[in-house]
Amino acid sequence: QAWQDAGLVLSTTSNEACKLFDAVLTQYATWANNESLGGIEGCLSKLKAADPNFTMGHVIANGLELIGTGSSVRLNKELDSAMKSMMMLSKSQPLTEREKLHVSALDMFASGQLPKACDLWEQILQSHPTDLLALKFSQDTYFYLGYHIQMRDSVARVYPFWTPDIPLSSYVKGYYSFGLMETNFFDRAEELAHEALAINRTDAWSVHTIAHVNEMKAEVKKGLEFMKETENNWKVNILVA
Repeated sequence: QAWQDAGLVLSTTSNEACKLFDAVLTQYATWANNESLGGIEGCLSKLKAADPNFTMGHVIANGLELIGTGSSVRLNKELDSAMKSMMMLSKSQPLTEREKLHVSALDMFASGQLPKACDLWEQILQSHPTDLLALKFSQDTYFYLGYHIQMRDSVARVYPFWTPDIPLSSYVKGYYSFGLMETNFFDRAEELAHEALAINRTDAWSVHTIAHVNEMKAEVKKGLEFMKETENNWKVNILVA
């Protein structure tokens, strides 16, 4: 119901599948494995079992495999098969336009057309600015492409829509701060990162931004002190620490 209230309809009759989709997305967005839930891998397994025909479940599972860049449909037969299954499934169901675009974006990514995949995620964000999966997939892909301005502006466009009452909104501050840092707006980047950390001190992505800012400004002593002082907060985020 929460997804529907946010205008992000998920085409499944399984409430459990929606909860697990949320759990996987939260862990990906925060760069942290929640071991109490079985981590990302455990949640993905339970998600598939909760509704094997949940297209967005396939999207997030295949998307994370592709975004990890350690595998490809040409070299991994299992991933190739999973992508083909997702494509077939998407054509057999009455999905929303947003869900169809997610499927198409992954299809583009898998075939090596990364800029085109980003265009489709941007299309989603135009009408659904709080679609965290589209935002995170596009940010990571812009990063791989070295498109730093696009990475910054993609988040900047949706940032006003991420009001404090929306879950994980503080992490979007961190994403924005990283894009600002990558485009040399160091002071604003550091300011936003500290705002995010004031809300959630375990936000490793914001710590990452500040570390880069200190490095780029050659403030080595300040940077080392910051990393030591905050180590207990970010070292649990094994996906980025």
